[in-house]
Amino acid sequence: MIIKSSTSHPLQPPPLPTGVVRVASIDVEWTKNYRIKNGQRPFCYSVAWLDLPTNRTPDLADVPFEWTSVYVEEPDEMDELIRNAAATVSAAAQTSTIITGHQFCSDLAVLEANAPRDAVADLQTARTHWKGRRDAKADESHYVDTRFDAGHLLTGKSRRLVDVCTELGLDVTQPELLKTSMPAWHRRWVEDGQEEGRERVSVLNLRHSLSTAYVAARTAGLAVWADEGLNVNRAIAEGAKGAWGWLENPVFTNLLEDPCPSESAALSPSKAPRPPAKRRSSTR
Repeated sequence: MIIKSSTSHPLQPPPLPTGVVRVASIDVEWTKNYRIKNGQRPFCYSVAWLDLPTNRTPDLADVPFEWTSVYVEEPDEMDELIRNAAATVSAAAQTSTIITGHQFCSDLAVLEANAPRDAVADLQTARTHWKGRRDAKADESHYVDTRFDAGHLLTGKSRRLVDVCTELGLDVTQPELLKTSMPAWHRRWVEDGQEEGRERVSVLNLRHSLSTAYVAARTAGLAVWADEGLNVNRAIAEGAKGAWGWLENPVFTNLLEDPCPSESAALSPSKAPRPPAKRRSSTR
């Protein structure tokens, strides 16, 4: 298992300061195969921890974040990854006011469908709380799903994460997907041991977690950013410096100076809509 983190205890929540509201954002990547039952297999997840002061509404450009990224080194480590993810979800619910994800119901469903027996209960609890999130009290631990719960901030129809972020002024340009898909980069890691493939997917996944945390904070009225926007890649470059060689690649560093349009960024297949089923023919 490959674990990267900004904290000294990566599988535990960071210490919770006084006078803050904590947002915990989790994102999971998985392979897709709709031709077989439970063909979606998780292989990577990340969590971003955002602590926001309660006595003011901060500009997120000035707010640091903590994070952890977990990636399988071998395919047979999936059970361990799911155990870690389930424990992270449970810890987030115990320490955070807001637990968030983008279409997080899908992440939880894929984790539970593949979960070893000792991880199922935490995931089932999370799914129950996600379903009841709109009945929860705002000052108590509750879920916010940025695909379904940020509509009051948006005028566009699309609820893809990249489109939500772009409309709100978050630059989430995804250079990892310019020429090669996320599953292809993952295969290069699993089949050929190509570290750049794993690093690209890890950064892509952390970008999902962090940008979702930002949107959730904005949705709840806990934070803002400047009218000219906020470059999420710049935040990752600073907050995860030294974690992956990909962050030093010119393809990535070229994004850190001027705002980059993220409208054309490809969507991670884990978050893409499921292709419609083929209609059955009336003849055989």
